[in-house]
Amino acid sequence: MEITGKSKIMFVLADPIDHVRASAVINAYFQSIGDDVAVSPLHILPGDLGAVVASVRLMRNVFGFGVTIPHKTQVIEHLDEITPTARMIGAVNFVKRTAEGRLIGDNLDARGFISSLAQHEIAVRGRKVLQVGAGGAGRATAFGLAEAGARELTIMNRDEEKARALAAAVAEHYPATKVSANHAEARSFDLIVNTTSLGMKADDPLPLDIDSIGPGAVVSDIIVNPAVTRLLAKAAGQGARTIGGKPMLDAQMALVARFIAR
Repeated sequence: MEITGKSKIMFVLADPIDHVRASAVINAYFQSIGDDVAVSPLHILPGDLGAVVASVRLMRNVFGFGVTIPHKTQVIEHLDEITPTARMIGAVNFVKRTAEGRLIGDNLDARGFISSLAQHEIAVRGRKVLQVGAGGAGRATAFGLAEAGARELTIMNRDEEKARALAAAVAEHYPATKVSANHAEARSFDLIVNTTSLGMKADDPLPLDIDSIGPGAVVSDIIVNPAVTRLLAKAAGQGARTIGGKPMLDAQMALVARFIAR
């Protein structure tokens, strides 16, 4: 792919950066549809986020940027506008830069996650779901699961206050889903979702104990790299169905294209 002065430039902001695969996936997608877009990951420390976002406003050939760990919630204070979806979730994962330099944030994680499950013929409606994590990605998946009709949603998080706050927010918007923040045994659930960063490194501990699950369970891990985390490998070894993070990322590509075109 040749990058020229006519190319639409985008970034992915993250810290750390070595796990980022979104730039490669987005580049491949836009190349496949014949759009002249080039995406590069940028390693941005949390304390530098505001300065970098302010600089992007001045870059006239930059059309937007993706946002991942740990910037999804903090980036909001540096934007001009966020969509109702991003406001409800409280996190942003993609920002569009307008021709005037305005920055508009959206959250495509929830739609991408539910779409990735549907592509694997995994229905959420009526399921009892255990989610680990209540960060930026966790907020999106929790709202997505409730919107998709989960019967029960239990949120586990190291910071229990954060889990309780997320559970309350989801319950307020989706009262038909029974939402709670508790530590629970994995065997009691139909669908188990890891939204934490545990699993990116080879020596990371498992995000939860899944010794008791069996073939009836579905285990999802939104981590993209590695494609098969320790959690997914263990779950597969116990006969459970598994789905990694790349399908969720793939499902967001058309959403990104529509968002920047609006």
